[in-house]
Parts: sequence; C-alpha cells; structure tokens
Amino acid sequence: MSGEARHLVVTVDLAGMRADRVVATLTELPRTRVRRLIESGLVTVAGAAVTPTQRLDSGTKVAVVVAEEDQRVVAEDVPFTVVFGDDHLLVVDKPAGVVVHPGAGTSGGTLVAGLLRRFPDQAALQEQRFGLVHRLDKDTSGLLVVARTAAAYRRLQSMLRRREITRSYLALVAGTSPAATGTIDAPVGRNPTSPTVMTVTKQGRPARTHYRRLASWPVATLLEVTLESGRTHQIRVHLAAVDLPIVGDRTYGRRRATAAPAGTSFPTAPGRRHPADPGRQWLHATRLEFAHPATGEPVAVEAAVPDELSRSLDRLGPALSGAVPRLAQSGSVRSV
Repeated sequence: MSGEARHLVVTVDLAGMRADRVVATLTELPRTRVRRLIESGLVTVAGAAVTPTQRLDSGTKVAVVVAEEDQRVVAEDVPFTVVFGDDHLLVVDKPAGVVVHPGAGTSGGTLVAGLLRRFPDQAALQEQRFGLVHRLDKDTSGLLVVARTAAAYRRLQSMLRRREITRSYLALVAGTSPAATGTIDAPVGRNPTSPTVMTVTKQGRPARTHYRRLASWPVATLLEVTLESGRTHQIRVHLAAVDLPIVGDRTYGRRRATAAPAGTSFPTAPGRRHPADPGRQWLHATRLEFAHPATGEPVAVEAAVPDELSRSLDRLGPALSGAVPRLAQSGSVRSV
C-alpha cells in the first residue's frame, strides 16, 4: 500500500496518551481508520511500527503514511478486466500503470474509481476498502480479489490472514539464481529516512517469500514467486535483498556492482537499463487460488502476462535452462 507520508510531533497535551488517540487527534482521521493504519504498519516511530495502545511521549516524532482509502474517490472509466465474478466476489486483472487507490500525487484513474463506475454497489463497502482484499503496486500487473459484500470481505480477509489464499507471481530478475528453489525469510519495514520506501530491517514485520526458478538466461532469471505474508513491496524488497532485483524496478532494481558474473552484459552503472527492461517492473500476479467465501468451492484463476512483458522475454532469446511457461508467452489465454 502506498500513500501520503505525514510527519507528526506529539504535543505536550497529548503526552502519555495511546498512539491511536494521538494519531487520530493530530490527523483528524476517525479512530477506526487510524487503527487500520497502525495494524498495517503504516504508523512508525524511528522506523518501528507502533501498536494502538503504545504510549507516546511529548516530542516523539511519528511518521504516518495516510492510506489511499482515506482519499475521496470519484467513479470514472478505468481499464481493467473482470476475469471471474459473481454476487459475492470479483477477480480482476489490473494493468500496470493503474494505481489501486487515490493517494499522494494520484487523484484519478484508480482501480477503485473504475470499480465504482462499473459496479456502483461497491460504494457501500467504503469502510471495507471498497471491497479490495489485497493490493498490487502501481507498476505491478495482474490479479486482485474484490469482495462484493461485507460478509465476503470479512471471510476473504480472514482467509488471507490464515494464508488460505495462494497468490502466485511471475518475476523476471537480474542475474542468475544460484538455487532452483528458495525461501526468503526476513522482516520488512519502512525506511526511517524515507517512509514510502521499504527495506529489510529487524524493526520490520515478519515476511516470507518462496521462489522457484522457471527459466534462466546469462543476464536474467524467470521466477515463480508465492507469498506467505503480504507486506508492502515484499517481493521487490526480498528479491533485491538477495541480489536478485526485479528487472525494471526503479526503486529497488539496481544490483551491487560486484554481482554481475564474468562474461555477461548486465549493466550495473546508474542510468543503464537491463536489456529486458519492459519500461516498468517485470512483476505480474499470475494466479490466485482459494475457496469461495460463500460456497466453499475451489476457485483457481490465471492471467497471462501482458504483451510488453512477453516481448521483453523475446529479447533475451532462447533460455539456457528451463522453459518459459505458457502464461508468459504471447497469445496465451486466461483460464478459470
């Protein structure tokens, strides 16, 4: 989740009060919204997430990233594809470049605005984030689950917390993965000097990412990635932390200068682009699997990668090992 970073200082009259009350007073946001921000790790002191009941001293500096749902949303036409839908939920395929919610510097053209235009009843779910069960970054394409009712939202959120929703991604990373499979288990938190940027830090929240190598080239590796947790920018941060940054990632995407293997042409100098750079981060949410919140029936939805990602793979030529899956090839179709 992204949004506007605000920096607060606890005043004398609020000294010793609970963090949720202090933030609600200083931001003039409802306490229910503030608690959601805190529970999402968006309220920090010296880079560490606070708890709702934590007492704050006078003069304490508090960083608050105001969630995007706290911005006003106006219905408008926004491109996205409904891959699956019924009276209880939707699964939508979000294109890259579309922000999920309004936030700092983005007031229109959001996925929520598009949902409200095509499904006006979603307005009744404003307190449930307009039905959005999870998020994707602006420049990440792929599948998202949207609840159509409050009951479905509660059930899907509970399933997400219990890791009963499988979210699979395709990611093209710079360099060659030394292992066919791997797990990255490292806490992720906000950078204390730049609250909208995430980092691996002991003060962060637990996060675990699994990956499997699908195909490799001298300068890149295609991975299938699955999440156990869903921290902000988790895949991007975790892969960068093990020196496998996602191709095209403008925030976390530069490799260490010593990382390029001998004989490869991967650029490490600032300003140079990877040969497979598609013009945005090469990350696509390609598959969702979960039990239907109302019927219990299994739901499995897939989305082919967009053309610009397929074309970037074509530029790499034949893979040295492994194979590019059907969903990453031009002309592949979605299936349910």
